[in-house]
Amino acid sequence: MLAAMRAVLLFPGQGAQQVGMGKDLMDAYPAARALMEAADAALGRKLTDVMFSGPDAELTRTSNCQPALYVHGLALWSVLRERVQIEPVAAAGLSLGEFTAHAAAGTFTMVEKRGALMEEACAATAGSMAALVAGTPEAAVALAQECDVDVANFNCPGQIVLSGSVEGIDKAVAGAKAAGFKRGIKLNVAGAYHSRYMKPAQTALLPVLDATPMQSPAFPVYCNYGGRTVEGPDDTRAMLGAQVCGSVRWQACMEALVSQGERLFIEMGPGTTLAGMMARICADARVVSIQDAATLEAAVAELQG
Repeated sequence: MLAAMRAVLLFPGQGAQQVGMGKDLMDAYPAARALMEAADAALGRKLTDVMFSGPDAELTRTSNCQPALYVHGLALWSVLRERVQIEPVAAAGLSLGEFTAHAAAGTFTMVEKRGALMEEACAATAGSMAALVAGTPEAAVALAQECDVDVANFNCPGQIVLSGSVEGIDKAVAGAKAAGFKRGIKLNVAGAYHSRYMKPAQTALLPVLDATPMQSPAFPVYCNYGGRTVEGPDDTRAMLGAQVCGSVRWQACMEALVSQGERLFIEMGPGTTLAGMMARICADARVVSIQDAATLEAAVAELQG
């Protein structure tokens, strides 16, 4: 028997969603069908209809796209682990993906409330976000302070995201070049995620996290806010709560894994955003991206080979 392959599991965050996501998985794989049907039953609504048919505006709603990405990532993992012997050495997820990573590691199963609360916070505020290209973290922090906004994501070298008021983000985009960046790009998002504008969602989510049964993950899970692995249920609750308003330190998480010698990563979810970030963090890391039945079959062949 072949030895299990060591790999790090990666799950994308909000913004990766695509209409049609999961339809071919449900049709082709019983494990994926069972998981998606269970999700519909647990939610008491047909989330799969929104995933498969949209429209895009409905899928993009925070209360839909967060559980959709969560279910989709877990469906991919449930099928992959049936087909290939994989020993997960760690898991990490970008923003919402951190919840998927914990579910894959058996810490807990919950996510719908986070999406609903964040959608409410978006509706109650006028917030926005912007990506800063080709500059330093220090320059991003200084620009954020100047514009009275927050640093939402330290994604990878050359990509940092700011979040806050519409006026503050517009000011940051306009001043990006003068601050030392190649450019600032305003993002098409529903609100100011990972900023002070999410405080109502954070306040409401904390008691939900406290009431959610949790156990230590079966393998290490990296937290966005701390840029490190979590240490037990209490730390998990604290980090997931802090993440709602706090910065996502994705680059720090990936650099920690690379420094430990990890080079094989499996990205499970729509798109290849995390693979693109890893290419800027570690040139010799190998990222296998899986998003549908075709890429799953290709990944199985590649990993078995």
